[in-house]
Amino acid sequence: MKSAAKLSASPIILALDTKDLDTAKGWIEATNTSVKIYKVGLEFFLKFGRIGLLELRDCGEFELFLDLKLHDIPNTVAGAVKGVADLAPKFLTVHASGGSEMIAAASQVDPNISITAVTILTSLSDSELVKIGYRGGALESALDLAKLAIDSGAKSIVCSPFEASEIRSAVGKEISIITPGVRPEGSKLGDQKRVMTPAQAIATGANYLVIGRPITDLSKVSLDAMREGAAKILSSIN
Repeated sequence: MKSAAKLSASPIILALDTKDLDTAKGWIEATNTSVKIYKVGLEFFLKFGRIGLLELRDCGEFELFLDLKLHDIPNTVAGAVKGVADLAPKFLTVHASGGSEMIAAASQVDPNISITAVTILTSLSDSELVKIGYRGGALESALDLAKLAIDSGAKSIVCSPFEASEIRSAVGKEISIITPGVRPEGSKLGDQKRVMTPAQAIATGANYLVIGRPITDLSKVSLDAMREGAAKILSSIN
């Protein structure tokens, strides 16, 4: 088992991408020795709400990454942040493309919540970005959005590991960079188009890695296999 200091510094954020509450509880209990932050997304939150999150809290000590990707007018987003503030998320996501006023409104609600700006989704290719209307590719667009978000009060950034190094240089050391699109060597890509291994992503300047199926799919074998898989990924980083 890792030391307490190692565990508290674990960069793994496990994505609880499941429609079943008991399954999510089992995943937390199985991985809580290697994972100290769990990501709950919009699908889970809409189904189980705050009651479901409070039930998850009983499964172990962890911090919450509430991945709602808020994107609306400033007043509405500020109201949404107020609505979940009592759940004490460590990270709460908004879309950086919502603009500076929206990000500022979200950031001013609660200083204890790290408003986390999502730049360019890792499922989008450069060609898809052109179709959407972005002028530049993923790197240029993510960098511009990251700068805008930090200038507007965001404390953390979500980006592909392929943009992390440039964004780190632009935003400095104090900002947390969170990278999805992370796959251990030999894992299936799924719907991710731009991926790195955990060790590679950390080397680019990422603080945290969002990992889902490479760990959660192991629960189909057993929870012990899932526990071992999470520990193996952590060991590959440290």
